[in-house]
Amino acid sequence: MKPPYAITAEILSFYGKIKELLGQCKSLLLVRPEAKLRKQNRIKTIHSSLAIEGNTLDIDQITAIIDNTRVIGPQKDILEVKNAIEAYNRLNQFDSCSLNDFLLAHKILLGGLVANPGTFRKKQVGVLHGTEVKHVAPPHKVIPGLMQDLFGYLLKDNDLAIIKGCVFHYEIEFTHPFDDGNGRMGRLWHTRLLMDENPIFEFIPIEDSIRKNQHEYYKKLAISDKAGNSTAFIEFMLWIIHTSLQETLEETRSSGIDFEKRSENALLSLDSWFDRKDYMKLNKGISTATASRDLKQLLEAGKLESSGSGRMTKYRRK
Repeated sequence: MKPPYAITAEILSFYGKIKELLGQCKSLLLVRPEAKLRKQNRIKTIHSSLAIEGNTLDIDQITAIIDNTRVIGPQKDILEVKNAIEAYNRLNQFDSCSLNDFLLAHKILLGGLVANPGTFRKKQVGVLHGTEVKHVAPPHKVIPGLMQDLFGYLLKDNDLAIIKGCVFHYEIEFTHPFDDGNGRMGRLWHTRLLMDENPIFEFIPIEDSIRKNQHEYYKKLAISDKAGNSTAFIEFMLWIIHTSLQETLEETRSSGIDFEKRSENALLSLDSWFDRKDYMKLNKGISTATASRDLKQLLEAGKLESSGSGRMTKYRRK
């Protein structure tokens, strides 16, 4: 069964705004943020997603762990960060529509933290806020079937990829397929699904925006639970995605278009043999000399191979 939700004017509005921002990324040749910003955003992502779950390590401590520097802190919190680093580093290796990959991601994310990471829960669970039960998850016996249905939806349904990610995120929070780690898995896989729309989402820290609006995040989950559909949560998450994407664009826009952006754009866009003119058409406004320098650097870096010589030289991605 397809998860229930309705398309609203707000959903359509935010979807259009997100597509417009992705168009601006394309015009800036922004395939992914520059290296420094990629690292900063990854740190924000890991810090925020774990902080929502009660991890006490701060940005500086997480940065130190990424840099392989010794950190003093609760061993559980340190292990959570190390697991999250590995899981997010492997995002582009996971098949977004594979239930087996989803379970593998949970095994990586919760390894050493729970008894049987990568397996569905075997008992009934509820979500507590303080001492009050806010949500009772479906019985554990139906979890395998519900998850098969949910991944069937990802694979076969014609919903827009950006909306599918929001629907999936909500359904993981509602279903609670694991004993622990459901929130961080919902956020991790949401990012993976957004990458199907555009690879730049690998380095857009939507988790940071969720943390900053954590109260509203849980409020929208509760509203959707009560309504029996994910509409309110989709509206909220599209706003979160728009906000995060807008902030990343603002941080990168001032830096201009450099070799890294031009070359990444070319390596993603030019699939077969091409020449210098093709490279210049793709990167409008650059000079012949700049194009030649770029192609030479890509050859020396081993990212391209060439055939022919002089003006007849052709290039291809290795």
